[in-house]
This record gives sequence, C-alpha cells and structure tokens, in this order.
Amino acid sequence: MSNTRRFHLGGLLAATFGIAAASAARADDSGIKVVYHLSEGVQQASRAIGNIRNHLNAEPKTKIIVVTHGPGIDFLLDGAENASGQPFAGAIGELSGRGVEFRVCNNTLVSRKIPADRVVMEAKVVPSGVAEVSKLQARESYAYLKP
Repeated sequence: MSNTRRFHLGGLLAATFGIAAASAARADDSGIKVVYHLSEGVQQASRAIGNIRNHLNAEPKTKIIVVTHGPGIDFLLDGAENASGQPFAGAIGELSGRGVEFRVCNNTLVSRKIPADRVVMEAKVVPSGVAEVSKLQARESYAYLKP
C-alpha cells in the first residue's frame, strides 16, 4: 500500500472514530432527545403519559418534549380529566418535575377560540404544533414518537 493511501485510510479511520466518539459522548452526557406528538385527544394523552413514565424509568436522562395540536391539546387545559374522571394536573406536574416539557399549538387555540390562559402553567404556547415537531426533528435531532 502506498504512503498516500495509508495516509488517506488513516485519516478516514480517525475521522470515523472521532465522529463516533463525539456522538457517544453527546448521548452519554445528555441522553436521547424525543418529541412525543399528540393530536388525538385525552385517550392518546393517557397512553402517552404511561409511555413517558416508562420511558423515563428506563432512560432517566432522556430529554422529552410533548408537542400538541388539534384535540391533542385538551389534556393541557385547566381542569382536564381522563376518561375515568381523574384530573391530568397531577400527571402533568409529576412529568414536568422530571424535566418533560409541554407545548401547545397557538393555531389550535385560535381556531377553537380557546383563551391561552386556559392552558396549564406547565405548558408553553408555540405558534404552530406541526412546525414545532418538524423543527425539533430537523434542527435539533429529536426522535419522533406518536403514541
């Protein structure tokens, strides 16, 4: 093998290992980033809450953002209850305390004529739920889950 080829092969291997090491370090330091996408109402929200708890129990360093639009915002409105009549407030507060972020689509609020002050304090209103999901995936490397 010529010296030039050895040099290029060595550089390629070094770059490959460097990228792999940097990726592993990022994952070890901050965990995986996941966006949970909710658009179907309180039954989907109930499933998602269970999924998120299980997710964090298995991988506590995971950064989770829940993005909602359409009927998916309903569980993040003051006084919302699940199908059994239990308030969502406790679960939202618990997950928020574990670092989960909740985001609500302003387009949905406007189209459904819901005042923003009805959104629970743990949630942040964003201009567009679908734009938020795509931004998190494309620009911030979040994995996508839809329970």
